[in-house]
Amino acid sequence: MDFVLGGAAACGACLFTNPLEVVKTRMQLQGEMKSRGTYRVYYRNVFHAFYTIGKVDGLAGLQKGLVPGLFYQFFMNGVRLGSYAIIESAGYIHTNGRVSAVKTTLAGASAGVVGAIMGSPVYLVKTHLQSQSTSSIAVGHQHRHEGMIHALKVIYRQHGILGLWRGSSAAIPRVSIGSATQLSTFSSSKELVIDLKVFPQDSWLVPLSAGMISSVMVVLAMTPFDVVSTRLYNQPVDHMGKGQLYKGFSDCFSKTLKKEGLTGLYKGLGASYFRLGPHTILSLFFWDELRKLHQKLR
Repeated sequence: MDFVLGGAAACGACLFTNPLEVVKTRMQLQGEMKSRGTYRVYYRNVFHAFYTIGKVDGLAGLQKGLVPGLFYQFFMNGVRLGSYAIIESAGYIHTNGRVSAVKTTLAGASAGVVGAIMGSPVYLVKTHLQSQSTSSIAVGHQHRHEGMIHALKVIYRQHGILGLWRGSSAAIPRVSIGSATQLSTFSSSKELVIDLKVFPQDSWLVPLSAGMISSVMVVLAMTPFDVVSTRLYNQPVDHMGKGQLYKGFSDCFSKTLKKEGLTGLYKGLGASYFRLGPHTILSLFFWDELRKLHQKLR
């Protein structure tokens, strides 16, 4: 049940934040491997990107990749949040009755690695679908899939079962760092809010406040890894399934840093917060509330 509750909470958040994921993906691919001023800027900021995608691709364009996004959130976050809930319930994240920063970080990272591996194939497809657009505003490589099932069939037919896990070398550090940051700061923040007695201990405002604090830390820690992950998943590959732009995580990280500078690794930072911020707040809030409801019904 812990796994189902974690997955359901993440899916609930995804329904609201998927358009922001589309915007974030496009902004992270814009100007890929090009110095500032040498490429056309289709998306000037989060709000301009929303307007442009809605105008050119239509409102449906803002929900591209929703189906694989929901599958990814259910499986990845179901495993991640479910594993963490079991670790937390067993008392492994506490030292002398208090939340341990080291233990929550290790528990969050471990749960994140397992979730990243489980969800990698659908995250690959989600990235491909969300980068697809009308040629007049296209950024990054265009894969031209017709949907999630079609994409999975094409990738499997061309590159075999291992092709479905292409890009997972970036997903593991991305999700493990994001998960460690999110879950450790959420547990610590929730304890802090309760200690300060700002709200009653059982109030829904406690997890909401903790999620808001956690979201800021997650975005700052995760964005460089998110940019690298998006680019590795979306890059074109040769007939052997090898990337034509990057060899792997470290190669993509160093090339982006060298060609685009530190700002290149933080491309789409605003979009990342507008997407990761609400998603973190909503998923952790839904997760906490669903767990409390489940406890009452047992």
